Formats: sequence, C-alpha cells, structure tokens
Amino acid sequence: MLHGESGLNKIKNQFEPFATRTHEEMKDVLMDPNADGPENHYYMIRGGKDKTNVTVWESGTVGGEFIKTHGHYHIDTEETYWIVGGEGIVLLQQRKIDQKGNAIDNEIEIFIAINVKGGDIINMPSGIGHLVVNTGKTWLVTIDDSPIKTSDTAKFPSHHDYGSVKKMHGFGYYITDKAGKPELIKNKNYKSVPNIQWLTPEQWHVKQKRE
Repeated sequence: MLHGESGLNKIKNQFEPFATRTHEEMKDVLMDPNADGPENHYYMIRGGKDKTNVTVWESGTVGGEFIKTHGHYHIDTEETYWIVGGEGIVLLQQRKIDQKGNAIDNEIEIFIAINVKGGDIINMPSGIGHLVVNTGKTWLVTIDDSPIKTSDTAKFPSHHDYGSVKKMHGFGYYITDKAGKPELIKNKNYKSVPNIQWLTPEQWHVKQKRE
C-alpha cells in the first residue's frame, strides 16, 4: 500500500509537458477582452533544450485581432524559433531603461515586426519581449529551444515574465485583420511606442550580428 502511494505521488510530481492557453487566460492581453474566441488560442508541448518545445496556433481572429501568443519577456535567457508551417508575424519590443537600470513597462524604445513562414528561423534575445501572431488560414507551428526546469509548469515557465505584458494589456501594437490583410493598431495603454521597423528574417539576423 505504501509502495503504491509513493509511486502515485511520484507520477503526480512529474513535469507535465502539455498545456493550452485558453481564451479566458488571453482576455487580459486582447485588444477587445469582451470579444468571443475559441476555447483555446494555442497549444504547447514543452521539452526544453534537449527535446525542444512545440507551439501550435489556432487560425482566425478574436474581435478582429489575429490569434496570437500571450507575449512575454525572457529573464536572462534567449531562444531560437524554427517556423515549421503556416505564416505569421513575430513582434519584438524593447523597453526603455530608467536611471536605476530598471525597465519601464509602458515606454517602448524599439518595436520590430517580422513576417515569417515555414522554413524561417528567428532568434529571440534575452530581455526583449516577443510574441507571435498567426495571420494565415492554417495552423501556425513552431519549434523552439527555450529551457525548462523540473519546477516549472508548461503553461508558465519561471524564466518568462508574463506579468509586464499583462499589465499593459498586450504589446505596443495589436495586429488586426483588415480585409484579409494585417493592420497594426497602437495599444493606447502605453505612454510611448515608436514607429514599427519592418524587417525580414534575414535582416533581423544581420542586425543581431552587428549588435
């Protein structure tokens, strides 16, 4: 009996690799939090650097806004995204830093948008916020090498800062569907957001090498 209970506890304490991001969990970062949407916006299987992580986006819109990830900043880590299939837009934003070296959540210094499709590779630097939007009509599928800890959950890894994005109700821009084409609308909750720099995956790669 004791042996059986021990085995059951061990199973319960194992890292659960699968998670979904529900519509309820996404409301805080949507352009229209009252809009109807799918039960799940995207699905995650996390395996860390060794097994990699897989994310699959639903297609469609919520209140006119294309389905996207929640968005977050990395804490002292970077990751690489491999676009497996579908098409979308990667958004990257860098916050201004105050005199004490702290990031200012509502003031964005750099905002970059990158159109991606199957076969593209995008590196996400540490400290720069990122999210990915599915602008296509099919699943958007990516693989990434973000690390995980056994104490993490698949839904909210410890090295991801989701709170700063949630506080601002999303990124500096929302991506909406305008007659079948993406249109970026500024998030008015931010004090300052710069004009968008549109880059190709190749231009982003060169920019990072230079910096």
